[in-house]
Formats: sequence, C-alpha cells, structure tokens
Amino acid sequence: MFIASAITGFTTGAGLLVCIGSQNAFVLKQGLLRHHLFAIAAICSISDIILICCGIAGLGTLVKNWPNLVEIVRYAGAVFLAWTALSSAKQAWYGNSQLNPSTEDSSHFKTVILTCLGFTWLNPHVYLDTVFMIGSLSIPYSGIEKWKFAAGALSASVVWFSTITYGAKLLLPLFRNPYAWRILDALVAITMGYFSVSLLITPLP
Repeated sequence: MFIASAITGFTTGAGLLVCIGSQNAFVLKQGLLRHHLFAIAAICSISDIILICCGIAGLGTLVKNWPNLVEIVRYAGAVFLAWTALSSAKQAWYGNSQLNPSTEDSSHFKTVILTCLGFTWLNPHVYLDTVFMIGSLSIPYSGIEKWKFAAGALSASVVWFSTITYGAKLLLPLFRNPYAWRILDALVAITMGYFSVSLLITPLP
C-alpha cells in the first residue's frame, strides 16, 4: 500500500509540476547559464516540501477562508512577473544575455537567489497547485497513507527541479548560438507577461 500511495502522490505532483510556468522558465534559464544550480534546485524543492506539507496538514482550508492573503499574493506576483517580463524583453531586444555559461558567478548570487524566492513565494499558482490541489487530492487518504501520498508528491518535486537545473546542460550546444539566447529571452518575456496579465484579469478560484 505504501508503494501505491507513493506512486499516486508522485504522478500527481509530476502532473502539476511538469508544465510551462514562470518558475520553471526561470529555473530552466538558470540551468542553461549554469548559475548556482544546487541553491536554485534546493530553494524550489524545499519550498515545495513546505507548501505540500501545509496542504496535506489542512492549511489549504484555512487559507481558502482567508481570501485576502491570496489576493495580496496575486497582485504582488503580477507586479513581479511584469518586471521580469520587461527585463527579459530588454535582454532579447539587445541580445545581452550571458552567452558563455559559467559554473558560478558570486557577484550575482544574491540577485539570483532573491529572484528564485520571488518566483516561488510570489506565485499564486504555486499555492493553488501545492497547497490547495495536492491538499485536496490527499483527502481520500487518512493517517499514515496521507503522508505516504505526500512523500510521493515531494519526491516528484525534488526529481523535477533537479532534472531541469542539472539536465539543462544537454541543451547548451544549441545555446552556443547567440540568437538562441535571444529567442529564449523572448519566450521567457512572453511567458512572464502572459501570467502577469492573467493574474490581473482572472480572479483566482
């Protein structure tokens, strides 16, 4: 029964994580740049662990009854994504993204980490997927089975973020071409802009 519950949790978590989103777009780009990979994967995974555990523990119901909190995150996230979209659009226009990835760049460590935290904790969709959705899907389970389900979902998060940060290097030959970076920046700008506008015009469920 442990395996069945864990597999269900894993597939559920993977289904919610493996999609085009602002956080994944940021993580993929940093993976291509080879900047602070462990820190980024750790921040995203640990944040998911905290949020998923909160959802499993029933925090989703509490937050659902406090809509003002979600609204604050909604508008803060929209502003953050709009700023990121403009920055990416500027990089795409001028073609000034870093074209020679390095293993570490300590001068940008603080900026990268703060941006990663922003994409994680100022993204209302993260709360909807991890706290509300996974929390709701865990309701049929009880006792230890609920946490076996959670273990599967947590594993999916760790596997996913480790894969796109460290696995992005497989795409590096393509990104030796500076135009590829400009296309990526343009796609990131479009993605961030889309989610920013969506947050502003579409009320969260």
